[in-house]
Amino acid sequence: MKILVTGPDGVLGSNLVRELISRDYEVSVLLEKGKESPTLDGLNIKRFYGNILNADDLDLAVKGNEAVIHGAASTSVFPARNPTVNKVNIDGTQLMIEAALKHKVSRFVFVGTANSFGYGNEGVPGKEDNPYLSLKYGLDYMDSKFYAQEKVLKAVKELGLPAIVVNPTFMIGPYDSKPSSGAMVLAVHGGKIPGYAPGGKNYIAVKDAATAIANATKMGRVGEAYILGNVNLTYKGAFEAIASVVGAKAPKRKFSPFIVKGYGSLNSFFAKVFKYYPGITKELAAISCEKHYYSPEKARRELDLPQTPIKTAIKECYDWFKENGYLDKK
Repeated sequence: MKILVTGPDGVLGSNLVRELISRDYEVSVLLEKGKESPTLDGLNIKRFYGNILNADDLDLAVKGNEAVIHGAASTSVFPARNPTVNKVNIDGTQLMIEAALKHKVSRFVFVGTANSFGYGNEGVPGKEDNPYLSLKYGLDYMDSKFYAQEKVLKAVKELGLPAIVVNPTFMIGPYDSKPSSGAMVLAVHGGKIPGYAPGGKNYIAVKDAATAIANATKMGRVGEAYILGNVNLTYKGAFEAIASVVGAKAPKRKFSPFIVKGYGSLNSFFAKVFKYYPGITKELAAISCEKHYYSPEKARRELDLPQTPIKTAIKECYDWFKENGYLDKK
């Protein structure tokens, strides 16, 4: 199968491309012009360079492929309201839909986020039929991914787009060159986390998400969405799991919602004043005080989603950081 992957050089894309290659797919990738992509070095892939908002670039990249996995997105969460995030995530997805329809691909896999469904708790985790709840946070990243997903599903119904949606939760694993989710692992290793928020979320090994997405090129039902997750953990539980793997001490202090949200608000304020990108924002602080728990049961049944223990994923992430000198960086 000839397949195009957008957003191939993040932690998910880097693992996904490797999974596709292992299946003897002919893999093409669309990369940003001028951007270095060290996690793709040495791989047997065809590279296209272009802008996700340029229809001609997308036309050239999609042409000749049987399937498309659209994972490119802006994940910026600061400032919370950001026109660029909306353009990339919503308009870029619309252009990808149009290119896929033009070239009559047999499968279009849209990589969304589990946040596009209403979250649940320990007893009743969120599922794919839960209505979107995160509009209240005022975060364009979350909202734009939801609206982009709606565009894909609308194109299925009205235009016959052969698409399915995959919705990963919080992914941990190797090839996290930014780093993104792995920053949590590095912070625990470096003893930089003074305490934990009262909320929690769902975690998954990035390799498991990559496997399910690769499966989605041939499995799953057109017009359906699938939450790719594994274990629901409080932040306390997640930090303890990371600490046990990397040989560090887990934070012991539980911060109240008042403290967490106050810190997030102050951090957002000072970030605007002093022009830096904050690790914790007002919106992220609010999210961290709630439990965003999900069930991946549908993806287990229909996409053969694996369920690797999260400590294994943490170790793979940590080992990759160690091998690539990230533990020595200050």
